[in-house]
Amino acid sequence: MADPVGFLQSLIRAQRDGEAAVQRLVADAARGLGCAVETVRYRPGDVPMVAEFAGDRAIDAGERESVVATFKGRGHGRSVIFFAHPDGEPVAGTERWKRDPFAGVIDNGRLHGWGVADDLSGVAILVQGLQAALESGRLPAGDVILASTPSKRHARGVSALLHGGLTADAAVYLHPAESGVGMREIKAFASGLLEFRITVEGRVPDTNEISHTAFAHTAVNPLDKLMLIHRALQALDTRRAASIRHPALHEAIGRSTNLLVSHMAAGSDGVYARIAPTAVLAGSMSFPPPETLEQVRTAIEAALQEAAADDAWLRDHRPRVEFVSGVTGAETPVDSPLYRTVADAIRAVTGEVPHVNPLHTSSDIRNPILQGGIPTVGLGPLGGDLTQNGLTDEWVDVEDYLRAVKVAAAVIDGWCGAA
Repeated sequence: MADPVGFLQSLIRAQRDGEAAVQRLVADAARGLGCAVETVRYRPGDVPMVAEFAGDRAIDAGERESVVATFKGRGHGRSVIFFAHPDGEPVAGTERWKRDPFAGVIDNGRLHGWGVADDLSGVAILVQGLQAALESGRLPAGDVILASTPSKRHARGVSALLHGGLTADAAVYLHPAESGVGMREIKAFASGLLEFRITVEGRVPDTNEISHTAFAHTAVNPLDKLMLIHRALQALDTRRAASIRHPALHEAIGRSTNLLVSHMAAGSDGVYARIAPTAVLAGSMSFPPPETLEQVRTAIEAALQEAAADDAWLRDHRPRVEFVSGVTGAETPVDSPLYRTVADAIRAVTGEVPHVNPLHTSSDIRNPILQGGIPTVGLGPLGGDLTQNGLTDEWVDVEDYLRAVKVAAAVIDGWCGAA
């Protein structure tokens, strides 16, 4: 089998032929380690929604494929699922890259490649971590399950596996740290996130004139009404900031919930003398566990009702709210056996005491916790310039990637025990 860096480079090169080519490499490598390998095909829209939801237009409709490889424990130790996602952003804009996005170029200690930090390095770590554990000569007593399963654009791969019966005593999500600190942090906390879209009706003036400006006083500009909605949401955000508190979030950033208005629109740019029939506001709200999606939805709906009640036009033309998608937050306590095992592994490999970064929102660590009752944490190497963020030459730090492989092996040894 290839060395850890070489294996990651092979995954990057395989992307030229698509996600299925990546999954074949994962399956072959897992078989080479003595795993029983299963390919699971599913449709994201058929997977039950638990503590989350998404509208039809947000869900990936096509059939997807997960690779599940199980190394059977040689004793009676605890079992663990390592999972990561092989799917990346749709390939586009590669001409802006300074390095070949599908060659796995190493430059100044960084390994570059399309999706390498989101999340091919995680996929590589789950295979290479097991290989390192086996090469140490200490066979795991408990089962080690490797799951390379789609995640992006509501692909919901790990959810499909959990609802299909996959279970274990713990799970570890392998994904580079977006915060930029690499192996010095553990993902053990994830806020929930609710995305919404609000449409407000207006009334155009009764005229055939091209310009509406002279008749504006006879119309109802939906942007004026949208400002009322915006102010109501701001007031809701202020109230929630004062009443909702999670210690980890407050210590890290001084606030436990936020409402972000990210989009407002009406009419067309370049047409400045006409009133639009409708206006749209869209945004999202983050919220900590144990608050539920239903509680957050109810709070937003109540704020809209309050704004409508105070305005004659909105009372008769209620704003329409569409909840686009939402996930519930989750956490694994720092005094839990899993967290202590992972923290000990990181300290043994890196020499540093890791910390929890509570600023990840809607992290995939939530899925095993909420949908399978499985304690879960996440870890990964230093990475950056994510394609998902519109950047180029995505990378992971080679040395931190190698440390992550060693940590994964140490977690297997510490959690599953040695036969």
